[in-house]
Amino acid sequence: MTITPTIRVQRDDFDLQAEVNRLSKGKPGIGAVVTFSGLCRDEGGILSALELEHYPGMAEAEMTRIGELAVERFGLSGLTAIHRFGKIAAGENIVLVVAAAPHRQAAFDGASFVMDFLKTSAPFWKKEHSKDGRTGDWIAAKDADDTARDRWK
Repeated sequence: MTITPTIRVQRDDFDLQAEVNRLSKGKPGIGAVVTFSGLCRDEGGILSALELEHYPGMAEAEMTRIGELAVERFGLSGLTAIHRFGKIAAGENIVLVVAAAPHRQAAFDGASFVMDFLKTSAPFWKKEHSKDGRTGDWIAAKDADDTARDRWK
């Protein structure tokens, strides 16, 4: 049976438990569900929000490609990846990955793989908004993100 990842890029928030239920309810072959929820942090109290932009169509296509690779590589029973865009306040959800598999290690690896590739390959851009009203520059990619992705090669 071919597993098709659920991929969404949306402005609205998501409900983590509802997404877990949607992926796993009524599927007794699933033995593990791993979730990763990325939040907007306040960077020590100086950040009020992140502004996230994406390349519509391309972001979804790249997320689908990454998701399909994860399903195949780790034998996942299900996968959901949601990435928000727009202005996201500190403490709010940005990204969710839910990986389901018969065994825990595959679910952990699948979720980690998806996040490592989303951070480096999907066309999303972030700009910081400070509490004092200043808007920063677009945030540059980090070498650590490339290193995390490269461990999967």
